[in-house]
Amino acid sequence: MVTRIGVLTSGGDSPGMNAAIRAIVRAGLKAGKEMYVIYDGYKGLVEGSIEKVDRTFVANIIAWGGTVIRSARLPEFADIEVRKKGVEQLKKYGIDALVVIGGDGTYLGAKKLTEMGINCIGLPGTIDNDLACTDYTIGFDTALNTIVQCVDKLRDTSSSHQRCSVIEVMGNHCGDLALYSGVACGAELIISPDHQLPKEEVMATLRDLKMHSKRHALVIVSEKLFDVKDLAREIEIETGFESRAEVLGRIQRGGSPTAFDRILAARMGVFAIELLLQGKSGRCVGIVQNHLIDYDIYEALKMERDKHVQLLNVIATLK
Repeated sequence: MVTRIGVLTSGGDSPGMNAAIRAIVRAGLKAGKEMYVIYDGYKGLVEGSIEKVDRTFVANIIAWGGTVIRSARLPEFADIEVRKKGVEQLKKYGIDALVVIGGDGTYLGAKKLTEMGINCIGLPGTIDNDLACTDYTIGFDTALNTIVQCVDKLRDTSSSHQRCSVIEVMGNHCGDLALYSGVACGAELIISPDHQLPKEEVMATLRDLKMHSKRHALVIVSEKLFDVKDLAREIEIETGFESRAEVLGRIQRGGSPTAFDRILAARMGVFAIELLLQGKSGRCVGIVQNHLIDYDIYEALKMERDKHVQLLNVIATLK
């Protein structure tokens, strides 16, 4: 029987992680369990940076961005000898279950710990929305809204100067932030792993817009596809549009989580505790068509991402 439960955040931070921590701690305490937080992700686990907490610890954090227990990356955690140090720390504190919040690398660490006797549940905390087992990850909606706010502001100056703004958004090989923000902002062009466009088509489209006296143009580009500064220079030469490249960067990770992310985090956090109380382990949580579902972590990581057929049809129709 699970008696002491720890929670950690790992990998890139995402808005809503604090709301998830709050839900996990409160749900665990409500179930009569002792609750612990582990600072600095798996790095803190290995180093024993662990603290017992009560409801006071999570008071007022629901609206904060980032993660109050901090995050870190520890590639060495793939080494079983390093993981053994983490297990020793958990045993030292009598912690027999762990809820981890993060992306695919975080999930792999949780599954490995499960195989070493620690009950683990994973929650999807990443702005990229790149986990196929869930429609939405904690933090995606907030990052999306941040992008929309930034692009709306850039549109004002782009229109005033009759420019083409080439805007790079995050995603780490997942195009969801680009696709969703492009539709939400009415971008003239969206370039993402799911919607790749040859440069010839990009230039032809922008030349046509310029020819028909379009005052400005917005091009949303997923990171790691192009050097957006080079692309902006090419656009200026090829189309006649004065062009500027804008890299939104880590501003997309920050800020107070949206209501959607707070509610999603709360639902998932409570569900994680329920799974542990049911004796489940090595599972991760997803939300599909607004229903919470749990999967074996290995099976979840093998799932293929949504092809976004309907969204791509919308983009094609509104071109």
